[in-house]
Amino acid sequence: MDKKFNAALSGATMLLAFGAALTLAQPAAAAAAATAAEKPAPGAQPADARFKAIYQQEWKWRQKQKLEEGEDDDDSGVDSSLPRIDAATQKQRLDYWLGVMKKLDGISERQLSAAEKVNYQVYKAQIAALIAGQQFREYEKPLNADSAFWSNLASAARRPLTTEKQLRDYLKQLADLPRYFNDEIVNMRAGLARGFTPPQVTLVGRDSSITSVTDAKTPQDTVYYLPFKTLPASMSAVQQDALRAEAVQAIETSVLPSYRKLLQFMREEYVPHARVALAAESLPDGKAYYQSKIVEFTTTSMSAEQIHQIGLSEMAKIRSEMQDVIKQVAFDGDLPAFLQFLRTDPRFYAKTPEELLMRSAWVAKKFDGKVSQYFGYLPRRRFAVIPVPDDQAPFYTSGRGGPGVYLVNTYNLPSRALYSMPALTLHESAPGHAFQMPVAMEQKGRPAFRNAYISAFGEGWALYSERLGVEMGMYETPYEIFGMLSYQAWRASRLVVDTGIHSKGWTRKQAQDYLHENTALSEHEIETEVDRYISWPGQALSYYLGEMSIMAARRKAEAALGSKFDIRAFHDTVLQLGSVPLPVLEARIDRFIAEGGKSPYPHLD
Repeated sequence: MDKKFNAALSGATMLLAFGAALTLAQPAAAAAAATAAEKPAPGAQPADARFKAIYQQEWKWRQKQKLEEGEDDDDSGVDSSLPRIDAATQKQRLDYWLGVMKKLDGISERQLSAAEKVNYQVYKAQIAALIAGQQFREYEKPLNADSAFWSNLASAARRPLTTEKQLRDYLKQLADLPRYFNDEIVNMRAGLARGFTPPQVTLVGRDSSITSVTDAKTPQDTVYYLPFKTLPASMSAVQQDALRAEAVQAIETSVLPSYRKLLQFMREEYVPHARVALAAESLPDGKAYYQSKIVEFTTTSMSAEQIHQIGLSEMAKIRSEMQDVIKQVAFDGDLPAFLQFLRTDPRFYAKTPEELLMRSAWVAKKFDGKVSQYFGYLPRRRFAVIPVPDDQAPFYTSGRGGPGVYLVNTYNLPSRALYSMPALTLHESAPGHAFQMPVAMEQKGRPAFRNAYISAFGEGWALYSERLGVEMGMYETPYEIFGMLSYQAWRASRLVVDTGIHSKGWTRKQAQDYLHENTALSEHEIETEVDRYISWPGQALSYYLGEMSIMAARRKAEAALGSKFDIRAFHDTVLQLGSVPLPVLEARIDRFIAEGGKSPYPHLD
């Protein structure tokens, strides 16, 4: 797994701000700009050059800050040190990005070429997200119920290293761990002092990912030793023995003391004094903070109340579809009774982790037989189906995918329904995350900052992929169709639950009850999911709003193009964009319609 995916995989609130915040006060104007004619306006080239100079300079600076992996990295992919994260450095970053924004404001978007208009909209939203993160001092809360800074490092340790340089740089990184952990603790203390922490209830038991290291019998039993278990055969036995000895020493002298100090801090200081209130709006400057998260994760300027009402409306539609399936299977009972039947009947659950993994792999392979009917461009990168690591699994989501990997959670098998596996697999593997992300990364001539993951687009596409499975014939039984509908309801209910918790004063139990009444999720999944929403405000809003935008764009294209509409050309057009704010996507489909629905890859027609 590469570094970008490790960041996405862990879901931590990192400075990249994957759901790039769109502070477009006039989204209609932005959309109109993106649909401007291909011919550059007078003076476009000087404007293009000025804009490129800004983002190229900032990107090089960002790489030096170790906030990004750049195109010019050597083949090691391993930094010899960890990022600087102290308060003084964070203040410098804020000042730098504010200066970048001032330069961006000095560029006339009208004078940019068509390609650079899109880049400008994506980049300006990204810088706005980075600024907001610094202004609200999100670095003082480097953890949530889903993941934390130390679990990010543990995920990175699972990547195989294949050269001596990689391994030696990794050893240097381990030596830097005490400084990095200490700075994180200092930042967390500052957050604690002002009440800027995840809610206490979402932190209970989360120290298991720390004790998985501190309780290891030997350094060789920790996750940090994994890269040294299998060393390249080209290395001599003497080299291998020396590297392993250095790894043991680094873990004993740097890693274990850092983890022990962190564990003591979490148990004795941080968790006991973490805030009790759940709502993001109860945080310092909470209303503005929650609105900034809405903007970041939805790329819209909608209010919490608007989103809440959309969620209620969409839930009503999905419940109607659920009733149709209940009638189809001739179930004698109402929706709550049917949900209880699905949660408890053994026929719907795997007996072994291997069975769950094999079912996931089967669905992914079945997609391969249908992909050419729906997509013209196929990514070169393939993906593996692997279980979620044991130290992360108890509080991890049911699955997660990205470039090269589809992680399936095999922990607590009675909570992992087989009828949900087709929808989960389409979302996380192909044509969802493990398909969409590589397509984006394979596009040529695109600035490196365009590889940022914008949650509304990426999660919206993945949820759209679940619905697409109906057309593709991926669901073989009414129960699998219901599993898809339950997942749709799960994401629509997030609009209700997230805004309910963070803006309307909902309790944890209210949120859990809402999911229990409206989805077939297991009790374990409901508990871990609600804690995730509580501790990660706004992120849960990405999925359904993103799917709605893609579906609306498709319906518009189908109506406008009629018999000329080609589903492959539509999907290729969406995915070729990479990851963009929703108004940019909508504007691109307007241009797709104006151009007669042609494929962005003429050679594939």
